[in-house]
Amino acid sequence: MKIFIYSRKTIEELLENDFPKNVAVISFYDPLGSFRDADYQPVDYSARTDCVFQIALHDIDLTVLPKYHLTYETYFPEADDLAKFIFTAKKEGKDIICQCEYGESRSSGCAAAIHEYFYKDGIDLFADYRYYPNQMVYHKVYDALEKYGIENNVIRERGK
Repeated sequence: MKIFIYSRKTIEELLENDFPKNVAVISFYDPLGSFRDADYQPVDYSARTDCVFQIALHDIDLTVLPKYHLTYETYFPEADDLAKFIFTAKKEGKDIICQCEYGESRSSGCAAAIHEYFYKDGIDLFADYRYYPNQMVYHKVYDALEKYGIENNVIRERGK
């Protein structure tokens, strides 16, 4: 399973031209009340694939959760469902696209968690200067993958 990280701009270009085949998409977008204008919409993948998991999620860290009336427990409640989506995509032999607004934080945090869980090389994304993985996204996704794997008796196969 290959894991790709894309910004909104890059993914919209791919949607117009050479969108990859056999992929599952994890798309993070800014929720209402964020720094978005009234016309803002999540990326529309409907013309290319229906294998999409879209999540409205603030790109914030632990220290500012209270400003958003959130706790670590209430931030990213979709993580368990996302873990199931990831396991299903892997079982179906799909590659995964992680996409967020700039392709730097939420998407790279998610990709790092997937890499760490399945291949034990998630640290590589934290070391890559192009990315700033959101650590809460990383931990929420990684923990959800661990939980799903344990609950479903999934034996991890290492390797790409």
